[in-house]
Amino acid sequence: MAGHSQFKNIMYRKGAQDAKRAKAFTKLIRELTTAARAGLPDPNGNPRLRSAVIAARNANMPKDTIERAIKRGAGSGDGEQYEEVRYEGYGPGGVALIVEALTDNRNRTASEVRTAFGKHGGTLGESGSVAFMFERVGLVHFPAEVADGEAMFEAALDAGADDVQSGEGGHDIYCAPDNLGPVRDALEQRFGAPEAARLDWRPRNGVPVGEDEATTLFKLLDALDDSDDVQRVCANFEVSDDVLERLSR
Repeated sequence: MAGHSQFKNIMYRKGAQDAKRAKAFTKLIRELTTAARAGLPDPNGNPRLRSAVIAARNANMPKDTIERAIKRGAGSGDGEQYEEVRYEGYGPGGVALIVEALTDNRNRTASEVRTAFGKHGGTLGESGSVAFMFERVGLVHFPAEVADGEAMFEAALDAGADDVQSGEGGHDIYCAPDNLGPVRDALEQRFGAPEAARLDWRPRNGVPVGEDEATTLFKLLDALDDSDDVQRVCANFEVSDDVLERLSR
C-alpha cells in the first residue's frame, strides 16, 4: 500500500459497511447542500456539485435524496449553514494529516478532531503546519475495468492531465486544479462517468510506517472518519503489503 487507501495516494477511507451507510449519506448530503449553495444548483454548471452528485450516485444514494439536498442548498438559506474548515497535524510516526470538514459548529468539530488526535498518538498543529508537504491537485478516479493502463495513460495525457497511476484499485488521474473540469469531461466522453472527480491533496513524499505505528494510525483515521463533520482525511503514510496483511488478520 504505497500511500493510503481507496485512492492509493492520499485518501484513507474504510471499506463499505452497511452500518456506515447512514453516516456516509450524511457526509454526502452536506457536500451536496454546500456545493449547491455555493454555486448554481445545476450540476452541469457547477463542477463541485457535479462531483458531489457523482459521489452520491456511486454510494447508491436515492435520486430523490440527492434532489432534496440540492434543493435545500439552493433555497433561501433556511436550515443548516455549513462552514468549510481544515485542520492539520501529525499522527503516529510523524505522518502528516489534513482533515477537511463541513460543520455548523466549529467548537464541536474542533473538539472532536482534537480528541481524536490526542487519543491516538497525534498532535494537532496550526494552519499551514503540514500543508506544504502536499500538492493541491485535481483528481479523477476510474475503476480498473474501464481501460488498461496504457489506454488510460494516453487518454489522460491527451486530455491535459499531468500524471496517471494505474493499478488493481483503478486509475488515478492527476491534473492542475484549474484543469479538473476539462480533464474530467474529456475522459468522461471516452470512458463514461468517473467514480470520483474532485480537488484533493497529494503528498509530495511518503512516510514509511511500521506495524505498531500503523495500528495506532488506523485507529486515529477511523476516529476521524466516525465524525459526521469530517468529510475527508488526507495523509502521507506508506504501509508495506506484509504489514497490511498482518493487520487484516
